Amino acid sequence: MVDQSGGHLPDLDPGTIARVASVAELAALLRQLRRREARQEGASPLTYRELAAKTGWSRGILGEYFAGGVLPPTDRFDVLIRLLGASPAEQGWLATARDRVEESRRSGSTAAGPPPVPTSRQLPSAVPGFAGRAGELAELDRLMDATPPTPVALITAVSGTAGVGKTALALHWAHRVADRFGDGQLYLNLRGFDPSGSPVAPAEAIRTLLDALGVPPQRIPTTLEAQAALYRGLLADRQVLVLLDNARDADQVRPLLPGGPACRVLVTSRNQLAGLVSTGGARPISLDLLPVTEARQLLAARIGAARLAAEPEAVDDIIAACTRLPLALAIVAARAAFHPEFPLTALAGELRSARGGLEAFSGADPVSDVRAVFSWSYRALSAGAARLFRLLASHPGPSASGPAVASLAGLPPVRTRPLLAELTSANLVAEQDPGRYTCHDLLRAYAAELSQAVDPDYERRSATRRALDHYLHSAHGADRRLDPHRDPIPLLPADSGVTPVEIADHGAALAWFDAELPALLAAAGEAGPAGFDRHLCRLTRSMAHFLERRGHWHRWATVQELALGAAQRLADPAEEAHARRSLGRAHVHLGRTAGAATHLGAALALYRDADDPVGQGRVQFDLSWVAVRQDRFPDGLRHSRAALDLFTSAGNRSGQGRALNNIGWCLSWLGQHSDAVGYCQRALDLLLELDDRFGAADAWDSLGHAEHELGRYREAADSYQRAYALWRELGHRYQEADLLARLGDTQSALGDLDAASDSWRRALDILDELDHPDAEQLKARLDRVGRSTPGRHR
Repeated sequence: MVDQSGGHLPDLDPGTIARVASVAELAALLRQLRRREARQEGASPLTYRELAAKTGWSRGILGEYFAGGVLPPTDRFDVLIRLLGASPAEQGWLATARDRVEESRRSGSTAAGPPPVPTSRQLPSAVPGFAGRAGELAELDRLMDATPPTPVALITAVSGTAGVGKTALALHWAHRVADRFGDGQLYLNLRGFDPSGSPVAPAEAIRTLLDALGVPPQRIPTTLEAQAALYRGLLADRQVLVLLDNARDADQVRPLLPGGPACRVLVTSRNQLAGLVSTGGARPISLDLLPVTEARQLLAARIGAARLAAEPEAVDDIIAACTRLPLALAIVAARAAFHPEFPLTALAGELRSARGGLEAFSGADPVSDVRAVFSWSYRALSAGAARLFRLLASHPGPSASGPAVASLAGLPPVRTRPLLAELTSANLVAEQDPGRYTCHDLLRAYAAELSQAVDPDYERRSATRRALDHYLHSAHGADRRLDPHRDPIPLLPADSGVTPVEIADHGAALAWFDAELPALLAAAGEAGPAGFDRHLCRLTRSMAHFLERRGHWHRWATVQELALGAAQRLADPAEEAHARRSLGRAHVHLGRTAGAATHLGAALALYRDADDPVGQGRVQFDLSWVAVRQDRFPDGLRHSRAALDLFTSAGNRSGQGRALNNIGWCLSWLGQHSDAVGYCQRALDLLLELDDRFGAADAWDSLGHAEHELGRYREAADSYQRAYALWRELGHRYQEADLLARLGDTQSALGDLDAASDSWRRALDILDELDHPDAEQLKARLDRVGRSTPGRHR
């Protein structure tokens, strides 16, 4: 950052920010930002009048913020530091400091401490029948109690070959010590050796961990460096166990390491992670094949000691044939347990004779004989289950629902259920959650090898297409439930045998998208390389509304980049226009204004070339939104009026209603609140007539804002009540809470603190239910009301 005279304007010192312990110290940083912004612009600091015009807040409350008399609410604080030119990294540091001060005030403490972090207990279930590994467990216990030589988290890296039991050991030990980590346990499968060949990128991994820590998607910084800083700050001085499973290499792990000495990190990987040991101070534990004694313990835990004692030579043969590999032993034990009438001698003989498969694990790899175990298990399957097992290698994503598996196989769900039960009983597929199935990576690799050898090309390609058809048609149905007034998306006809999920209502649509998001993202990533560009374009369009509303803006931008490439390969200007517009919107959310302008401008030109007035109107609407975010309210108004003209010429009445509302919103920001009320009312009349409930909810909200600014608090309260009722009907729990919070503000302005407290308390109940961090802000507000009126019942 450079001022007008060429002098360097330094960033705020993160160490200083980390020591902030009071509202006064936080206000001092706001004043420093204000002075710095003035030097950058070569002018005097922004006056309270100017800031009030930009934000719509009173000059008096702004003065309190800068004087340290009042702690700004989270949403206002975020707006204020952006207006004052804080960098993305500074925004993250300051937001953390503000949350820390609020928590200190709430708890009555004056000492600086970490912001409140939700307790997250993410450990999957421990592996049943775990046995052996006494030495490794003792070593983990010893390292657990060791004092780190430096004030950083203690890291233990468990490495070993595939199927050796790294995850089983890590989960068994983690559950054993979980009660020693009062602030929770985080778990993440990094898929370093996933058969799809797509390890979890560090940026995606850290966003997943921030999600688990309760950070709203819109509060996540845009750069990996800032995300990692926020993550470390949240875990500073916390007692959290972080289990990072199946890592590819040290580079994948480093951004995910907390910095506080109270944390413990356990990493599993097929690689030795030498870089993590040499530069990160990790304590290595190398996991080898089981000793014969512990291999016997594993078998005894699963099929009984008496059965082993009856056929000791057969047990020795089984252990030898499985090369003491825990995964192979577990599969044999499951087979033996499922068929107690089978003599172990017969099972050992079949293991010796059944060979072939998994060429990638042959040669010097000590687990090469695992192919015999897989082959034997596979050959015991019915023909239908064997075909399904092979086709599972064509499924995108880490897990699949029952209907998705049915579509992959081209069979009705009623016929796939018993086949899945057969595969689950044989330990070839795991039901990780009710109705959701996953496959160990070695088994999936084996399935892919079998499919290549057995299934013709057209059969494998047909399975891939059916899987994409399933996700496209299901996502399209869910998208229509979320907002029936969105522009229609032309669907490709589904192949025979595809069973899309029937989505009942808005709530079911959100739940389906939440559950299927990993598979949808994987499907988008695999569609292009597989030659299904048209599916990729339509699938990303069907996902866009959900990704935007849920705040998954990084993921949205990623899949839209893929869609843009697919549209250009198809040489389809219409698809390119849709992709660029959606990508532009994602860039706006991410604060990438230049990129947003580029893509939206290109989309507008493409829609003009195609003589598509509705598409042009949507882009004009987006350009209005960009202008408002940049405080260019006259430009925003101009784009909104252009959108209205285009929607009117196209006869798109829903678009007209939403454009009218946007005009009203822009006018309100320009201080023309009376005119804004008129436009918002016209928008409401039209949107209510069309039963466009999303548009109407937004319009009631805008109307309430304008009325509040005019001092018409009773009318504003009524508008907010109507918006709240619509959001509640639509099942948007966070929007319900948001409206209730602002309704409470209006009721407070009316002097009705009882009603305001009730609204805030109802909002707080919802936010607590959602485990949303905004709950702390409402708790502080209710505490202030209680302190100002000591006799009030709380």
